[in-house]
Amino acid sequence: PADFTGTQELFRQWMASDDIAPMFHQRPRRSLGTAGQWAWDTDRQFDLEHHVRHNALPKPSRVLELLALCSRLHGTVLDRRRPLWEFHLIEGLADGRFAIYFKIHHALVDGVAAQRLLQQVLTKDPDARDLPAPWANRPRPVNAGPRPVSAGQRPVSAGLRSQVGPRVLREAMQLAAEAAGLPAALRTTLRRSLADLSSPVSFAAPRTMFNVPITGARRFAAQSWPMRRITAITSTAGVTVNDVVLAMCSGALRRYLDELNALPEQPLIAMVPVALKRSKESGNAVGAVMCNLATNLADPAERLATIRTSMIGGKQALAGMSPLQLVAMTGLGMSPLILQGIPGYHELFRPPFNVIISNVPGPRSSLYLNGARLDGLYPLSIPYHGQALNITCTSYDDELGFGLTGCRRTVPHLQYLLGYLDDELTALERAVGIR
Repeated sequence: PADFTGTQELFRQWMASDDIAPMFHQRPRRSLGTAGQWAWDTDRQFDLEHHVRHNALPKPSRVLELLALCSRLHGTVLDRRRPLWEFHLIEGLADGRFAIYFKIHHALVDGVAAQRLLQQVLTKDPDARDLPAPWANRPRPVNAGPRPVSAGQRPVSAGLRSQVGPRVLREAMQLAAEAAGLPAALRTTLRRSLADLSSPVSFAAPRTMFNVPITGARRFAAQSWPMRRITAITSTAGVTVNDVVLAMCSGALRRYLDELNALPEQPLIAMVPVALKRSKESGNAVGAVMCNLATNLADPAERLATIRTSMIGGKQALAGMSPLQLVAMTGLGMSPLILQGIPGYHELFRPPFNVIISNVPGPRSSLYLNGARLDGLYPLSIPYHGQALNITCTSYDDELGFGLTGCRRTVPHLQYLLGYLDDELTALERAVGIR
């Protein structure tokens, strides 16, 4: 807007903020009292100028140059001797817009918590000015209860000795009872996995070019599509938004691998984080479904139907588990990733899954920063050894943004996937009779 003061003034205002929220002061350290486990500690030499940077692209730059800069920034490792976050204010885009790249370790916030943090930084009011910095300490609501103790200073278990009482003993006995049910749940899961069905643990994923050790360099590509196009498919075909996202990714990955002569005969398996509705006592729970992407099928409608069946079966398998069993089975499904960095491991063993695809709900209305409207929201996620490509989506206003993060060396021409995603959305519309 015409009255926006500019990025330099915004940067100056934010750097003048000296009341930093406790989370942004925390740095990791090894705890001597718990066999070297990681714990949080407060950084007594906190340096805001190290964490907050003002970047400028050569004017006039396109979004392509912005994504190239974000790719380079995303490839740098956070310093574990300091709090695990960086904030970059980026100017220089050709149309006068500016961008924000916010990198924060997953140990501090997950995707949902990151969305909450975003909505604290921005506002729905286009006339609001002088908003606090993203890292500023915000006043707590009157009825929010006591402020949680900082995670630093000592391991979590150190504070439990003085709290043992009847309630704690009851909870411990309940956890023990739930743990006793794990062997049966594990046997059921193994039977499902060996039968090539969706389950929290997969033994059916084929070897692909994505499932190898990776380098530290990153490549990032992003694009958004109108949510109305996706919801039109959901209402016509009787599927969910997540099903359509997975079907778009399935078709795009099939074409991408096929053009590189790297498409396996067996279908790719995606690890898909899902939220499960629990009872009022236990609240919400999050698990992981191993979804059959049906990349061996040429027909988009057949791929969508297979994905829908796979996701329903996976959610039903998780819904019958207790919270402890859910955590244990999800951890078991992720555990082979620890071994992926061992030389030769990927040549001897199948990967637990081929790609991670997640969809995080975002703000449903327009957000503003000192009068400037947020035009696009794109998540940059985390590739791992054995998982060279990560696809994360987030919704914003009436758009659904895809963020593709890959190992620069392992995943060539990553931007091609954006065009294939667009083609697949059109193919799905035709398959269900919209076009």
